[in-house]
Amino acid sequence: MEARKTPGSERTERREMQKSDATTADASPARLHVLLARDAPIGLVIRRGPSKQVATILWDRKHDRFQLGQWMKGRIYEDRCDISPDGRHFVYFAMNGRWKSETRGSWTAISGVPYLKALSLYPQGDTYGGGGLWLDDRAVWLNACPTSAPLRESTAFRRTTSNAFAEYCRPHWPGHYEVRLLRDGWRRTDRSLSGDPRSTVVFEKVVDRRWRLRKYESPVVAADGKAPKPCFWELHRLVHERSGVVVDCPDWEWADMDCSRLVWAADGKLFTGTPTLDGLQDIRELYNFNGMAFIQVTAPY
Repeated sequence: MEARKTPGSERTERREMQKSDATTADASPARLHVLLARDAPIGLVIRRGPSKQVATILWDRKHDRFQLGQWMKGRIYEDRCDISPDGRHFVYFAMNGRWKSETRGSWTAISGVPYLKALSLYPQGDTYGGGGLWLDDRAVWLNACPTSAPLRESTAFRRTTSNAFAEYCRPHWPGHYEVRLLRDGWRRTDRSLSGDPRSTVVFEKVVDRRWRLRKYESPVVAADGKAPKPCFWELHRLVHERSGVVVDCPDWEWADMDCSRLVWAADGKLFTGTPTLDGLQDIRELYNFNGMAFIQVTAPY
């Protein structure tokens, strides 16, 4: 990504975003989740795959350019993460299962976007709670109190465990994620998938004066009742307000509005397009995150 480049970073960017020659056509696609900064044209892509490897990638939403942050061998829980309004910092909850290490196997961290190197680091030791939400560019709410002293804690941030978010949040999915959606302009509705009472958490966001984007949350089972899903997944639909036409988007694992344009992730790729009564049109692939290989990257701080 051209923004925030340092001398020699173009060469580094090409090296870091290299694709693996070992990737085959039938390999499972990368799994993607995206965080959009509210006050800056910045996004952070959380890319998972293989299952025990995750990478963070900066998205310059103004120019649709991408820059690798860092890889980690472990898991980042996407539903317990957040990006600061100015797009400069990332709070996340991660686990690598090394329970006897100094991070106790799982931890909450605050880092500089798009990197994972912790500016503040809170060991936890289990997967209950963790992560946080930004109140503003410097104030962050942590999901439950750390169970041990911080390994490091930057004075650049104001930490709290009690604020306006607390009454809505439980120490595990889906409360934390629901609050992030509500804060970022989604509206919770009482709609559910027809014939599927398990899909009880439904959110809606305006696409334009005719279309609405609906996001269905389910904890375990896929909409068809057959294919198992990870514990955190989403199902999406586009609904035309006047005609009632529904465009099902079963392959979308994440979707949102980037200002006035619809963006979504599917099959390890990021797209934008326009809903019409005849389906999605003007579809454009923004980036293909498949085939990326683990590479050691040092944060510049």
